[in-house]
Amino acid sequence: MSDAIRFRRESAHMHMRLSVAALSACLAALNARAAPQQSALEPAGIQAARILDLWNLTLFVCGVVFAAVLLATLIALVRAQRSDAATAPEPTPDERIETRTRRGVIAASSISVVLLVGLVVADVLTDRALSKLPVANPVRIELTGQQWWWQAVYPSDSGQPGFTTANELHVPAGRPVVVALKAGDVIHTFWVPNLHGKKDMLPGIQSTIEFRADKPGVYRGQCAEYCGAEHALMAMLVVADSPEQYSAWRTHQASAAEPSADALPQRGWQVFERSTCAGCHTVRGTSAQGTLGPDLTHLMSRQTIAAGMFANTQANLQQWVRDPNALKPGTTMPAVPLAADDLRAVVAWLGTLQ
Repeated sequence: MSDAIRFRRESAHMHMRLSVAALSACLAALNARAAPQQSALEPAGIQAARILDLWNLTLFVCGVVFAAVLLATLIALVRAQRSDAATAPEPTPDERIETRTRRGVIAASSISVVLLVGLVVADVLTDRALSKLPVANPVRIELTGQQWWWQAVYPSDSGQPGFTTANELHVPAGRPVVVALKAGDVIHTFWVPNLHGKKDMLPGIQSTIEFRADKPGVYRGQCAEYCGAEHALMAMLVVADSPEQYSAWRTHQASAAEPSADALPQRGWQVFERSTCAGCHTVRGTSAQGTLGPDLTHLMSRQTIAAGMFANTQANLQQWVRDPNALKPGTTMPAVPLAADDLRAVVAWLGTLQ
């Protein structure tokens, strides 16, 4: 094969790969518009806005310094003396140039110190502003990081009973939220970039984070501290509802699961209770009182399963129950050895847990 032919084929393959990459990028951008927001550059609360202001200031200062260094380097290269065969090995220093250079270095160093001190002051002021969020009449949530999912406990509030849910928090827009953070096993980090910065969750130590979602919407959070094999697959959603929607959601979540009148879900309920599922999960209103896995009382009211990894559909749920490791390698949930008919019945019953 001639070099010309080989070159044309390699060029064609390169154009194809670039076209595929461009198409993938476009599809990813389209999907990102439909996905929950996860961006520190699009704040949905006052604290995230403060953090963005600090980021913009830091980016501006660092950008100006970087440009100045490049400019100084370019000037030095242009003005550098060119040597030839007649140039002495050790030229005599020019005192005027040395003095000018010394003054330039002193000025640049002084400006650098001023800028660094300014960034430190801005950092301290931002931290103080983050801690001054008014927390009168807050929503309180107890959030525990597990390997690899999130357990959320809503204590009783304003006469409404408390309840437990998983991997999806609902908060009322415009009302402060105080989240008590715990770690059930190893170090995790709570991070919802649209609403606040990162906060570590340490075993044996309880900390808190306060935020307020000023814009209704769905915001994606992520564990930001390496916590094991599925660290990158440990996501969550924070849904900011209107006050009326939040009140209705909370009332519904506090209720027990309603039994189904259909034969197939009833059979699935029985299979669930006598299988190992009931030893790991709680479904209020049934005999299932396990605490090793997420509370499933209102499973189908959540948008995702497997800690935010898959859409909460019957097809995904069936695959997840049949073989969790095939969808999320390393998960601590074991495969449930159910016959095909029993599996369909269990998934049908889980589908009634609205």
